[in-house]
Amino acid sequence: MNASGNQPVRVVRSPEDLAVVVCQAKQAGQRIGLVPTMGALHAGHLSLAEASCQECDVTIVTIFVNPTQFGPDEDLTRYPRDLAHDFKLLEPLGVDIVFAPSVETMYPAGHETRVELGELGSVLEGACRPGHFSGVATVVLKLFHLVPADVAYFGHKDYQQTLVVRQMVRDLNVPIEIRVCPIVRAADGLALSSRNTYLSPDEHRQALGLSQSLQLAADLVAAGETDAARLEQQMRAHLAKVGGIVLEYIALLKSGTVTPVDRIEQETVVAIAARVGQTRLIDNRIIQPAPAP
Repeated sequence: MNASGNQPVRVVRSPEDLAVVVCQAKQAGQRIGLVPTMGALHAGHLSLAEASCQECDVTIVTIFVNPTQFGPDEDLTRYPRDLAHDFKLLEPLGVDIVFAPSVETMYPAGHETRVELGELGSVLEGACRPGHFSGVATVVLKLFHLVPADVAYFGHKDYQQTLVVRQMVRDLNVPIEIRVCPIVRAADGLALSSRNTYLSPDEHRQALGLSQSLQLAADLVAAGETDAARLEQQMRAHLAKVGGIVLEYIALLKSGTVTPVDRIEQETVVAIAARVGQTRLIDNRIIQPAPAP
């Protein structure tokens, strides 16, 4: 288990140097944890690194803003980047290595191969962001090859992404365990996201409508409501009352799938995507049916 401290993290830029670290850990019989990120780290990312440091002998955090998962009109060029600050945040946790490659390292000239997804990658986020999950799956598979870890850590906020990664691991026989950790929220309930830095104070207030609507759904289900359409209607009404939110979708899904449900009869994930100003945000919540009387 890693000892925490305030030693500067070791930053590796090349796959060759990374391979040396991984080989040494494997030869020593050490359990390796991998935490893939795009940087601009917040407490959600740090919770993943902390989980790895607690459960593994060696923790490797990757920081790479992956261009292949951004659409042509998305925020690739302005996506927040602050490597020095990211390194400082990781120092107290006991992270062993930060792998921070360049775009040219990950996608050298002539790179053509991509991972393609089926229906799982074409609905919800996949429909709103065509090609997004192909880019995600491609870079994650590359990272799994570069860091053949025992466990990889992802956050539940990107619910559909976790399903895509698990499907890819199953389909392509990748020998790695996928651990999904809970959403980390600000004190006011807003799900932490690197893109929250785009929000003005007024937009932040409006963005709270997403988590509030999810809480509303949970409260209604706890009170006995089971009809998915009525839940969605109440959520939409709340978002309209808040104002300033351009809703992309609300989906009530059988947990562990992207299959819509009509009634809340088992564990269900309520997922939401919306724009507040120029910022696109996603959130979700697991809800359970009220216990039978």
